Amino acid sequence: MSSLPDEVILEILSRLPVKPLLCFRCVSKPWLALIDSPQFIKLHLKQSLKTTTNLSLILSGGYLYSSDFDSLDTAIELDHPLKTPHYETEIVGSCNGLLCLSNKKEDVALWNPSTRKYKKLPVTTLQFAPDGYDFSQYTVSGFGYDETSDDYKVVRSLRLFLAENSSSGSEVYSLKNDSWRRLPDYPYNLRYLRSFAMLVSGALHWLVTSKAESDSTILILAFDLGVEEYRLVPHPDFSDKDCHMTDGVLGGCLTICYSYYFTRLDVWVMKDYGVKESWTKLFSVMEPSSSFSSFQYGRPVAYSKSGEEVLLEQYRLEDKNNRLVWYDLKNKKKVKNVKIRGAPVKFHADFCCGSLVPLGGNREGNTKKQQAGDKKDRKKR
Repeated sequence: MSSLPDEVILEILSRLPVKPLLCFRCVSKPWLALIDSPQFIKLHLKQSLKTTTNLSLILSGGYLYSSDFDSLDTAIELDHPLKTPHYETEIVGSCNGLLCLSNKKEDVALWNPSTRKYKKLPVTTLQFAPDGYDFSQYTVSGFGYDETSDDYKVVRSLRLFLAENSSSGSEVYSLKNDSWRRLPDYPYNLRYLRSFAMLVSGALHWLVTSKAESDSTILILAFDLGVEEYRLVPHPDFSDKDCHMTDGVLGGCLTICYSYYFTRLDVWVMKDYGVKESWTKLFSVMEPSSSFSSFQYGRPVAYSKSGEEVLLEQYRLEDKNNRLVWYDLKNKKKVKNVKIRGAPVKFHADFCCGSLVPLGGNREGNTKKQQAGDKKDRKKR
């Protein structure tokens, strides 16, 4: 390797998965400096995102599980900084190889599962409902990257409805500043009790409704991570309100899913961000049919590498379980069921790209050390 030009070595290393790169850091001090450099970390991430390599499907079902996207054959349980038998862990968002995790206790952590580095966030500035009163609060959380300031941000918004306390508030966390900051409020109600915002084009998106009781129209609210301002995004024109509406991301584009219970699933994609006329119905799934058994609702998770199929996540009411299926966009039919050994029966699927992106700061930890510390504490007790 020493006889190769530096640019060739960079090109070779940038195409490798994270695991061997972490080992190569021990080869020499120059390699350590190279692999840890911000320039190489960005090059490696850019290469992985461009070629859709080093991808894992992360399943959150109380605990977290990971499965290689190329095979989707086996799920491995993950050790992470918020793992506990007392609270379920949820994925707030996934961006550039980092996962934002939270639990019902409102603990939040940023975690790179490839390097096992994590950072627990400071205490929130918002006042959440006490234990047992989850039904009285509506929350939305989101995580993303602000390219203008080269910063990772977490956004949380709350609507609290208690007899003695009806309040609302929003906040944003900056990784660079390692602190929360209150945001101006917005004149809308949250659509769902607990939801997560979708990251598209540098903004987080979630569903809201008007505060006027006479107006039940569902709107798409966006929060721009760069200028930190709210705006409404147009949604597809539709007249049938007897459906379950959710937003999502597919291939980097904003999506809207209309689930007509046990009848049909319509998936729309905004091909040109912010342009109402660019909304296009990608496909519809009729159920039950020869290809699909009955399911309550579904959502697209990702395109196949060929782009000809879509991985669908479905929730079936008869057994209250989730399942994954590949759907053929051209022939408009199910190709096959995806059975991942070791996966939980109930889950929410997200994607994570293997990366070297650091979290920095003196609050950064390592999950291996954390697990060892936990075992040591248990022995003492």
